Amino acid sequence: MRINDRVFGMLMLILAVVYGWEATKFPIPFGGHESVGPETFPIMLSLILGISSIYLIVRPDPDEKWAPVAMLIELSVVVLSMLAFAWAIEPLGFMPAAALVVSFLSWRMGASIAKSLITGVTSSVVIFFLFNNVLELALPLGLLEF
Repeated sequence: MRINDRVFGMLMLILAVVYGWEATKFPIPFGGHESVGPETFPIMLSLILGISSIYLIVRPDPDEKWAPVAMLIELSVVVLSMLAFAWAIEPLGFMPAAALVVSFLSWRMGASIAKSLITGVTSSVVIFFLFNNVLELALPLGLLEF
């Protein structure tokens, strides 16, 4: 895996440089330069990706055997549930879609059905109100739109 890690690290380093370079080309916001503008978050992400890539190139992981099939199936379930969430967020709305996905994943991690439902509903409502009221970023209402 050492060669694979180094090749992956180089590809990710190229991606980090291109992503950071493109982020610097964002137009200046109305009203002039700000300390935190639209390019700030992408540049931070490219720096983190670049540092991680360099670490992966310099110190790759030792060769290890692949994960067992059961682990790969669990990871596939998580990826499929995230894809289902991305598909369902528009028609269902953020709160119902997030509640379903978080509840399902909590249940898959071993929580009881009641606790996973409480976790899913609570987290989706809290995140929805944080985004809508604190950050003032609208999330889709879907079925809850009256």
